[in-house]
Amino acid sequence: MTRPSVLFVCVHNAGRSQMAAGWLRHLAGDAVEVRSAGSMPGDRINPAAVEAMAEAGIDITDQRPRVLTTDAVEASDVVVTMGCGDACPVFPGKRYLDWALDDPAGQGVEAVRPIRDEVERRVRGLLAELEVPAPARD
Repeated sequence: MTRPSVLFVCVHNAGRSQMAAGWLRHLAGDAVEVRSAGSMPGDRINPAAVEAMAEAGIDITDQRPRVLTTDAVEASDVVVTMGCGDACPVFPGKRYLDWALDDPAGQGVEAVRPIRDEVERRVRGLLAELEVPAPARD
Protein backbone atom coordinates (compact mmCIF):
# COMPACT_ATOMS: atom_id res chain seq x y z
CA MET A 1 0.00 0.00 0.00
CA THR A 2 1.28 3.46 -0.82
CA ARG A 3 1.69 5.98 1.95
CA PRO A 4 -1.63 7.80 2.46
CA SER A 5 -1.70 11.58 2.45
CA VAL A 6 -3.96 13.73 4.58
CA LEU A 7 -4.69 17.44 4.22
CA PHE A 8 -6.16 19.37 7.16
CA VAL A 9 -7.94 22.59 6.20
CA CYS A 10 -9.39 25.40 8.30
CA VAL A 11 -9.84 29.10 7.67
CA HIS A 12 -6.65 30.56 9.16
CA ASN A 13 -4.45 27.42 9.31
CA ALA A 14 -3.35 28.68 12.71
CA GLY A 15 -5.13 26.45 15.25
CA ARG A 16 -7.25 23.39 14.53
CA SER A 17 -5.57 22.27 11.32
CA GLN A 18 -2.09 22.86 12.78
CA MET A 19 -2.95 20.85 15.91
CA ALA A 20 -4.36 18.03 13.76
CA ALA A 21 -1.26 18.00 11.55
CA GLY A 22 0.94 18.00 14.67
CA TRP A 23 -0.94 15.05 16.15
CA LEU A 24 -0.82 13.11 12.88
CA ARG A 25 2.93 13.67 12.45
CA HIS A 26 3.50 12.70 16.09
CA LEU A 27 1.36 9.55 16.01
CA ALA A 28 2.05 8.27 12.48
CA GLY A 29 5.64 9.33 11.93
CA ASP A 30 6.56 8.80 8.28
CA ALA A 31 3.65 6.39 7.66
CA VAL A 32 1.37 9.24 6.51
CA GLU A 33 2.12 12.32 4.44
CA VAL A 34 0.73 15.32 6.32
CA ARG A 35 -0.35 18.69 4.91
CA SER A 36 -2.30 21.59 6.34
CA ALA A 37 -3.60 24.81 4.82
CA GLY A 38 -6.12 27.59 5.25
CA SER A 39 -8.60 29.30 2.99
CA MET A 40 -7.48 32.66 4.48
CA PRO A 41 -4.24 31.85 6.33
CA GLY A 42 -3.25 33.91 9.33
CA ASP A 43 0.16 35.42 9.83
CA ARG A 44 1.21 33.05 12.63
CA ILE A 45 0.09 29.99 14.56
CA ASN A 46 -2.21 30.62 17.52
CA PRO A 47 0.06 30.85 20.61
CA ALA A 48 -2.53 29.03 22.75
CA ALA A 49 -2.52 26.14 20.24
CA VAL A 50 1.29 26.04 20.40
CA GLU A 51 1.17 26.00 24.21
CA ALA A 52 -1.53 23.32 24.38
CA MET A 53 0.37 21.08 21.98
CA ALA A 54 3.63 21.63 23.90
CA GLU A 55 1.86 20.40 27.03
CA ALA A 56 1.19 17.17 25.11
CA GLY A 57 4.86 16.95 24.11
CA ILE A 58 4.36 18.09 20.51
CA ASP A 59 6.28 21.07 19.13
CA ILE A 60 4.49 22.94 16.32
CA THR A 61 6.49 26.17 16.63
CA ASP A 62 8.22 25.56 13.29
CA GLN A 63 4.94 25.41 11.35
CA ARG A 64 3.58 28.39 9.38
CA PRO A 65 0.08 29.03 8.05
CA ARG A 66 -0.14 28.17 4.35
CA VAL A 67 -2.66 29.09 1.71
CA LEU A 68 -4.91 26.32 0.46
CA THR A 69 -4.11 25.35 -3.12
CA THR A 70 -5.88 23.04 -5.53
CA ASP A 71 -2.56 21.18 -5.90
CA ALA A 72 -2.56 20.35 -2.18
CA VAL A 73 -6.10 18.99 -2.44
CA GLU A 74 -5.35 17.00 -5.60
CA ALA A 75 -2.23 15.47 -3.99
CA SER A 76 -4.12 14.30 -0.88
CA ASP A 77 -6.07 11.08 -0.34
CA VAL A 78 -8.12 12.43 2.55
CA VAL A 79 -9.15 16.06 3.03
CA VAL A 80 -10.29 16.97 6.55
CA THR A 81 -12.11 20.30 6.69
CA MET A 82 -12.66 22.23 9.91
CA GLY A 83 -14.99 25.12 9.35
CA CYS A 84 -13.75 26.49 6.03
CA GLY A 85 -17.18 26.11 4.45
CA ASP A 86 -17.53 26.91 0.78
CA ALA A 87 -13.90 28.06 0.53
CA CYS A 88 -12.72 24.44 0.50
CA PRO A 89 -12.46 23.10 -3.05
CA VAL A 90 -14.14 19.77 -3.68
CA PHE A 91 -12.70 17.33 -6.19
CA PRO A 92 -14.34 14.11 -7.36
CA GLY A 93 -12.76 10.95 -6.02
CA LYS A 94 -11.34 12.55 -2.88
CA ARG A 95 -12.42 11.44 0.55
CA TYR A 96 -13.71 14.36 2.61
CA LEU A 97 -14.28 14.49 6.34
CA ASP A 98 -15.73 17.54 8.06
CA TRP A 99 -14.74 17.85 11.70
CA ALA A 100 -16.96 20.29 13.59
CA LEU A 101 -14.54 21.68 16.17
CA ASP A 102 -14.61 24.87 18.21
CA ASP A 103 -12.34 27.56 16.82
CA PRO A 104 -9.43 28.26 19.19
CA ALA A 105 -8.89 31.77 17.74
CA GLY A 106 -8.78 34.33 20.51
CA GLN A 107 -9.07 31.67 23.22
CA GLY A 108 -6.71 31.05 26.10
CA VAL A 109 -4.91 27.75 26.59
CA GLU A 110 -7.61 26.58 29.04
CA ALA A 111 -10.19 26.71 26.25
CA VAL A 112 -7.81 25.18 23.69
CA ARG A 113 -6.95 22.06 25.73
CA PRO A 114 -10.33 20.34 25.16
CA ILE A 115 -10.09 21.16 21.42
CA ARG A 116 -6.58 19.66 21.37
CA ASP A 117 -7.84 16.51 23.07
CA GLU A 118 -10.79 16.16 20.68
CA VAL A 119 -8.42 16.64 17.71
CA GLU A 120 -6.21 13.85 19.10
CA ARG A 121 -9.23 11.54 19.43
CA ARG A 122 -10.28 12.21 15.84
CA VAL A 123 -6.75 11.82 14.45
CA ARG A 124 -6.45 8.46 16.22
CA GLY A 125 -9.78 7.43 14.66
CA LEU A 126 -8.56 8.50 11.23
CA LEU A 127 -5.36 6.49 11.66
CA ALA A 128 -7.44 3.43 12.55
CA GLU A 129 -9.53 3.93 9.39
CA LEU A 130 -6.33 4.27 7.33
CA GLU A 131 -5.01 1.11 9.06
CA VAL A 132 -1.92 2.97 10.25
CA PRO A 133 -0.81 1.88 13.73
CA ALA A 134 -0.56 4.59 16.36
CA PRO A 135 1.20 4.37 19.71
CA ALA A 136 -1.02 3.74 22.72
CA ARG A 137 -2.20 6.73 24.64
CA ASP A 138 -0.14 7.61 27.71
